[in-house]
Amino acid sequence: MSKKVKAKKHAEHLLIERLKQGDEDAFVSLMRQYRAALINIAYGITSDSEESQDIVQEVFLKVYSSIHSFNEKSSIRTWLYRITVNQSLNWIRTWKRRLKWQHQSLTQETSGDGINQPELGSEKYSPSDLFEEKELTWRFEKELKALPKKTRAVFVLRENQGLSYDEIARVLNIKRGTVCSRLYHARLKLKKALLKGDR
Repeated sequence: MSKKVKAKKHAEHLLIERLKQGDEDAFVSLMRQYRAALINIAYGITSDSEESQDIVQEVFLKVYSSIHSFNEKSSIRTWLYRITVNQSLNWIRTWKRRLKWQHQSLTQETSGDGINQPELGSEKYSPSDLFEEKELTWRFEKELKALPKKTRAVFVLRENQGLSYDEIARVLNIKRGTVCSRLYHARLKLKKALLKGDR
């Protein structure tokens, strides 16, 4: 293990100890370090910018309340990413259940899988003003949302966050081969959909 890696692990251990002691500055530091990445993960799975921020708030609340149970068998980043993915998937399941109860009133506000469409002109989602680029981006988002949620989670962690296959396997608690398979199918489906639209 290199000195740089050892130093990083030591710094993380000290941060975790401070968190366990209730150090508010440590908690603020953790939020500043990971908040943007966690929102990107949540948005990549839910396609809802406001809900993504709420989800991340819930993630940090869970971390705050359960930090004493964190045993450091994985890195804190892996732990945070895992909680965020689970919270995002839970949101999708809850939203789909709500749609069954409120189908008529929500029909015009939701897509076929029961998730809000991204707002093309929103602050969180600003593609080029050119029509072609808007169309391409909208089509990509639509196809990404159509992926099975577990496959979508793998794609987001790899393409949005740049995690290695092994890191994704640890975050999602699945085998590396499963990561490879889901990522392959996600890329293949998205590529086919985008190429089909160019014809």
